[in-house]
Amino acid sequence: MDADFLVVGSGIAGLTCALRCAASGDVLLVTKDRLPESSSQYAQGGIASVWSPDDSFESHIEDTLRAGAGLCHRDVVTTVVSEGPERVRDLIRVGVHFDGREDPEGWAYDLGQEGGHSQRRILHALDATGHEIIRALSEAVRATPRIRILENHLAVDLLLDRSSEPPVCWGAYVLDRATSEVDRMVAPATFLCAGGAGKVYLYTSNPDVATGDGIAMAYRAGAPVANMEFIQFHPTCLYHPEAKSFLLTEALRGEGAILRAPSGEPFMKRYDPRAELAPRDAVARAIDNEMKVHGWECVYLDISHRDPDWIRTRFPTVTERCLRFGFDLTRGPVPVVPAAHYCCGGVVTDLHGRTALPRLYACGENACTGLHGANRLASNSLLEALVFAQRASAHACDARAGDRAAPPALRPWDPGAATGSDESVVVTQNWDEIRRFMWNYVGIVRSDRRLARARQRITLLQEEIGQYYWHVLLTSDLAELRNIATVADLIVTCAQRRRESRGLHYTIDHPEPDPAWLRDTVVRRQIAETDES
Repeated sequence: MDADFLVVGSGIAGLTCALRCAASGDVLLVTKDRLPESSSQYAQGGIASVWSPDDSFESHIEDTLRAGAGLCHRDVVTTVVSEGPERVRDLIRVGVHFDGREDPEGWAYDLGQEGGHSQRRILHALDATGHEIIRALSEAVRATPRIRILENHLAVDLLLDRSSEPPVCWGAYVLDRATSEVDRMVAPATFLCAGGAGKVYLYTSNPDVATGDGIAMAYRAGAPVANMEFIQFHPTCLYHPEAKSFLLTEALRGEGAILRAPSGEPFMKRYDPRAELAPRDAVARAIDNEMKVHGWECVYLDISHRDPDWIRTRFPTVTERCLRFGFDLTRGPVPVVPAAHYCCGGVVTDLHGRTALPRLYACGENACTGLHGANRLASNSLLEALVFAQRASAHACDARAGDRAAPPALRPWDPGAATGSDESVVVTQNWDEIRRFMWNYVGIVRSDRRLARARQRITLLQEEIGQYYWHVLLTSDLAELRNIATVADLIVTCAQRRRESRGLHYTIDHPEPDPAWLRDTVVRRQIAETDES
């Protein structure tokens, strides 16, 4: 199956790439679930962009650099911030409705404020911004004849021409989850927009699709991956056994919500002068410490001092979901715990979204562009995805105009002597074990000893999974297990290398930042000539 452009993933980055590229050629959009399922779909808070005359690019840039703890690439930050307003206008033109009100000069957008921001600059659609953005983009994609959508399809590995160095990407092997057949999808330009890797951890705000597929595929192909130690834990996920992955948006604290101990005592000012408006890493570590020191199962988030009607109007999704589990935001505090939320590292790209492998681009959460550094500023992720999707697709379209190269002979998928498995329990057991030791040993607070234990476990599991992978027929669960094992290995490797505390990476054995580590942690797989994976 051939196309001019192959897009892997259907979040905000993937949908934007597909729409932009469809103006220049035929697009295959591969998504392993169904539209609109993606991490973008669940983004509550909003998209950060300089919109008010009281705000400035310089202010947004400095807020981003401050949150990134010295590792942001200033040129990337400047580019994303300065191009942000126009990308937001693109969303408005495609039909996204952000909250606001009529005023004498037209529509005045309601701008929220979140932790780490010095100004109100968060455009939002109540507390379901991601849902609104994905709705509009999905409708536009479905209405575009040159985009073919393949739902329930999982990209397994990249199609590579290894006759040159570095290898050239010509698409991907893709698994049809319904039939278990693997097909070659050949394209002169491939976009990895496969999202994050929250399912590597036991507790996460991410949907089930977030298994690090794009990062793992690119790493196996030989592309550099960076900064995987910087995993952002959202401070406030609803604590309830049935409230799977439901987070309570950062905007609650931006609008005055207070974190309290079970006794009702506020505690954030003991950790940071900005209290609840401190960046997420500081808030998550404070909650984690309070829980461990006192043995609490959770802490509480309280916005009940605000007007009840205003709470219901501003946060209808959160209010309704909390009520479903027996908690009323308008009447009292709600139990919360931290959970893995966002991966600040990923596949290394340049300012055009290009990776080190020719014809391969990466956008969105599976990319490491240099914007986030050691800690993502709240609501910068949707902005990054938009800006880089636009830049990457523009570059690929321009390149296609003068591209006369034909793809080489590419092997079909070969299952070899693999047979069906009668031991699926192996996948379940390994999946659970990875997520548990990653939570316990490579979580919010780390140590040399915990990381060494994680290294032992992931090394053994990688060997076991590798042996199993090549002897049984491929399934979606097995492909995802292989990917989360690869990503877990990358997180442990990067965390062991960075012998300091910076941003989201905090270790009790090296509790202070070290100026010698003002650099990205870059890892790249060394591939032998006979490598088949």
